[in-house]
Parts: sequence; structure tokens; C-alpha cells
Amino acid sequence: MSREIDEGLERAERTRPLPQSVPARMRFLLKGAKGSTRQLARDLGVSQRTVQRWLKGQAVPKPAAAKKVEEQVRAKWQPKVKQRVRNAAETNGFMLHISGTFGYSSAAGSTDDPRPRTITQKMPGSVAQKLYAAREAGAGQAEQERILAEGLREHYFKDNGRRASGLDVELNDIAWMDLEL
Repeated sequence: MSREIDEGLERAERTRPLPQSVPARMRFLLKGAKGSTRQLARDLGVSQRTVQRWLKGQAVPKPAAAKKVEEQVRAKWQPKVKQRVRNAAETNGFMLHISGTFGYSSAAGSTDDPRPRTITQKMPGSVAQKLYAAREAGAGQAEQERILAEGLREHYFKDNGRRASGLDVELNDIAWMDLEL
């Protein structure tokens, strides 16, 4: 299962795209290391000379090192913006755009066959709070999908309690999704 929800949150939290090239990523990390290639090398678990080569574009990291560089950049990219966006989402909610397959269980006489749907729905801050808490706790995609399905059940399918009282909703598959925070 891919990480659509985590990636959607990350995209929504950024006002500028992450640096893409290795030298650009290294220059960004070097600023955080106060210009010390030695400190950056320690942080990444490589030699100082390797960091210097990556900075100049003379070499590229091996897959494990590239993953570590990317994780470091993601963790340190725009922390104040991320916090401001998160606070706004937890207070004011967010807009969810999702296309996926939803399963249902409901009153007798209605179908519970999974159906593909494309939904755009304003979700309240409480759903954002649950998503961020699950993300921080290291919850997997299944738990985050459960949180989204629960939110959609209450706010889209049940129209905030005005209809479909016995309905339960399960998010079986996400084709694509995007979040506007």
C-alpha cells in the first residue's frame, strides 16, 4: 500500500517545492549544519570528502544514502510553515479531494457492494487532528484510511447526521487524493 495520505499532507504543508538535485539538497542541509561539511558528514553517516563530492555534483549518493538525504531534507524543510499550516488545518479543517473505492454496510435492502467514487468534501479540524496524531504515532496507511473513512462517513455520506443513520463506510482503495490545508 502506498503512502497517499502522508504524501498528501506533505504536499499541502509546503509553500515551495523541495530541492530536487543532490547538490541543491546538500546546500540546504549544509546551511543547517552551519556550513560545516564535517558536521553534515557526521549527520549523514558518510565521509567529509563524500559530502564535498555531492555538493559539487561530482558523485551521487547510493540508494541508502540518497534516502537518508531525502529524509533529512523533508524533516527540515519549512518547519515554521508546516506548523502554521497544521494549526490552521486542526482549527479550520481542510478540503479533501479523493477518488477511491468505498465499501458500505447499511440497512437491509440496500447494496453493500464496494463502489468507486470521486468526492470533494470539507473536513473538520477534528479529522485533521486525528490524522496528524496517527501520523506522529507512526500509524500505517490502513489506520489513516480508517480515519478518513470515518470522517467521510459522518460529513459526506451521513451529511453530519441528517441521513443514513445505520451506514458504515470503509475506504478500500485510493486511486488518487489531494488535500488543501
